[in-house]
Amino acid sequence: MSRTVRILGDALLWVAAALGLLCAVLAVLTSVCGMQVMLFSSGSMEPTIPAGSAALVAPVQAPDVQVGDVVTVARGTGELPVTHRVVGIEDSTSAGARLLTLRGDANAQDDPAPYDVTEVGRVVLSVPGIAPVVSQLGASRMLAPLGVVAAAFVIWGLWPRRERRSRA
Repeated sequence: MSRTVRILGDALLWVAAALGLLCAVLAVLTSVCGMQVMLFSSGSMEPTIPAGSAALVAPVQAPDVQVGDVVTVARGTGELPVTHRVVGIEDSTSAGARLLTLRGDANAQDDPAPYDVTEVGRVVLSVPGIAPVVSQLGASRMLAPLGVVAAAFVIWGLWPRRERRSRA
């Protein structure tokens, strides 16, 4: 029985370590590289990015955007950004800016007006179904329990273990 518990504990410790490494990598990408994690609540980009997905978005200058890219742009003060596919590009009157016409993959029509942008976020990768988990893990009420669980794993992983002596 104790061998099974030890194996299960070791497996849980490896899973926790992998999740911790993933969090560390995401922290570096967001703080050093300027990337963002976007959570999708609507299905406007289905089937490419279904509702409930999380995506990693990298900053890109407007001149580097191409038709077909999936980008995140700001809509206005107090509004959530929109992530849709670029279906048209025109020059803007502003220096370094472009007018992007966007449309969600699930939408029959383009967005109402082009977006005049100098920088956008380009979707690098998306993971379906993970947005609710990410959202809950980021809630303040979850931080203390997660800290306790992480501390318990560290203590358990570092706790000295008795070696069994073989009978010879």
